[in-house]
Amino acid sequence: MLRSSWTPGREGGRPGPVLVSVTAFRPDRITDVPGIRRAARMLAASWAELDGAHGMWLWAQPLSRRVGSVAVWRDESALHGFVAWPPHVEIVRAYRGRGSLTSLTWQTETFDPATTWARARSALKAG
Repeated sequence: MLRSSWTPGREGGRPGPVLVSVTAFRPDRITDVPGIRRAARMLAASWAELDGAHGMWLWAQPLSRRVGSVAVWRDESALHGFVAWPPHVEIVRAYRGRGSLTSLTWQTETFDPATTWARARSALKAG
């Protein structure tokens, strides 16, 4: 599994509980992967603008044709704000019906990058 470096958000470093969101998208066609990667990098470039974002990693399993993110949020409201964010909505609409999406979330009292990534990686391997 390939993983990007940590992309910090506005909330990065703030103590307290967080919500972790793990997404995995498997496009039906391998030819969609480059466009998905570009779209993900575009969102990552604007990450610091997002209210409630602690930060995120992008990940990929090229041979399995799976891509996704592990994002850390202040709370569920911040995650919902991202889901409704116009650039995200545009990408979702562009790829709707062109693959399968799975996601999971969990809350934790403190954000530890190593522990968070290990739990996300374990969940992704199981799925």
